[in-house]
Amino acid sequence: MPNAFQITQLVKKYPGFMLGPLNLSLPPGIVLGYIGPNGSGKTTTMHCLTGLVKADKGEMKIFGRENHPNRPAWKFDIGYVGDAHVFYERWTAEKNLKFISQFYPNWSDKLAKELADRFRLPLTKKARELSTGNRVKLSLVAALSHTPKLLLLDEPTAGLDPVVRAEVLDTLFQVLEDGERAIFYSTHILSDISRLADELAFLANGQLLGRCAKDDLTDSWGRITFRMRDKAQLQQVVEHKIEGLDQQVVSRDYGVTLNHLKELGAENIQMSRMTIEEIAVHILRGAGQ
Repeated sequence: MPNAFQITQLVKKYPGFMLGPLNLSLPPGIVLGYIGPNGSGKTTTMHCLTGLVKADKGEMKIFGRENHPNRPAWKFDIGYVGDAHVFYERWTAEKNLKFISQFYPNWSDKLAKELADRFRLPLTKKARELSTGNRVKLSLVAALSHTPKLLLLDEPTAGLDPVVRAEVLDTLFQVLEDGERAIFYSTHILSDISRLADELAFLANGQLLGRCAKDDLTDSWGRITFRMRDKAQLQQVVEHKIEGLDQQVVSRDYGVTLNHLKELGAENIQMSRMTIEEIAVHILRGAGQ
């Protein structure tokens, strides 16, 4: 089976900013977290993939089909939720879903109702009466009800308060736990992605910094404290703090760093694991130095 998407040498230029050249692919069944600060190019990537923005250079394919604007059948494989949730404001949530359903041959009214019930979405309310959280839920129901093989989530929980955001993410996790869909999840809220993602790709200033399996990151990065008289150039260290004889480092490969410290005769060595949020901050901070 072809990749859910394949981005090859994508370039998109704006005044003062350029995305790419970007090469990125997503196999079926994988959840890829796309992590970067605001303005790094995450939304531009999504908009190019969905055809909302025309790329200056490069090629993009959805399940092997070029995302050509005049041959739109590839769009049936995509469910997209962005940070803007646009509906017919005077229509009820139910009527909005009915209207959207006309554009998707695989739309399931039964699935839409099940998802709305799971999200506790008030279908009889007009769109203009929905809270921000319920507008996000309506967007998710619209994106999922035609059972897309590729789900593109671009900052879907931006602007939500922590309680509603947690509720949306918990329900989304339950809906997607069958593991059959490929999901491309863009966010700068690092805590949002740690549950869902299998792999993480880091973007800063329009450039891809790297990509790694989430578990590989948490298995390799670590914070190490120790006592040693001198400061040494330690292997794989990205941060080094010293207070007298007490020292602390952050290592991208703690096994290598621990061995090096033992060779140097460091004492009272202690290592602690790091969260995805902590690791991501170090990776993105390094891009700005």
